[in-house]
Amino acid sequence: MMPSALRLFFITGLAMTAFAANSVLARLAMAGGEAGPWAFTLLRILSGALVLALIVSPGRAVRAGSWASAAALLAYAAFFSLAYLSLTTGTGALILFALVQITMIGWGLAIGERLSAARWAGMALAVGGLVWLLMPGLQAPPLTGALLMAVAGVGWGIYSLRGRNQRQPTLLTAGNFARAAALSLLIGLPALLVSGESAPSVEGAAYALASGAITSALGYAIWYAALRDLSASLAAIAQLTVPAIAALGGMIFLEEPLTVRFLIATALILGGVALASLSRRKARA
Repeated sequence: MMPSALRLFFITGLAMTAFAANSVLARLAMAGGEAGPWAFTLLRILSGALVLALIVSPGRAVRAGSWASAAALLAYAAFFSLAYLSLTTGTGALILFALVQITMIGWGLAIGERLSAARWAGMALAVGGLVWLLMPGLQAPPLTGALLMAVAGVGWGIYSLRGRNQRQPTLLTAGNFARAAALSLLIGLPALLVSGESAPSVEGAAYALASGAITSALGYAIWYAALRDLSASLAAIAQLTVPAIAALGGMIFLEEPLTVRFLIATALILGGVALASLSRRKARA
């Protein structure tokens, strides 16, 4: 039988790889025109809702969650797909991760939470890294794509804030996905028809279904299982690996280059987020 520490390392790594794979799958679909962003989003949300409902039981899923969280979830998924029309895999994941953390820390400020000097320094580093990444130049990502991913990050940050400290996170996620599926049919389906997107190819549909059913639904279930045994600091450190894993996936599966600008921005953003997150955990311990 696998030792507990090794098992925890394995399932944590599996969850982080699943989260990074969402970026790889979306970019694979968008870069080659295998699926449009609205079709990808619809298939991802619907398949994720189905798998999560089967995990917790459909009856429990439809009674859980909230419409506000479902709206934030759908906003994240839709803008995430739209952003990957133009962003490379690692850049998209880095912007997403940065905006999620900035949103959550910014909310703490808005409600009167006091920041330590270390957290202010971490925030400054992260924002500086984001500015460096987006500065005009040959290696700068497309501004429209970056803004779309920023909105996706804010959406995911709001979703994360609403779901903090829940006792049954998998059930809550299943309920939110179920409600997001209903919203996606009301909002996403008309958007799909108006946009004039072509039907996804077999490969494009497979990427979207894998993103929803496997790397989203099962990825979240695995992550929540790992969180039961992870300290807050270790959980924060684990999430720092997602943009790096996504960038590696982009290099392997899409032959995307690794630029100096991306490396510097990654070091600044992840270093800043680590400083802000870990100093907060220590202060609360």
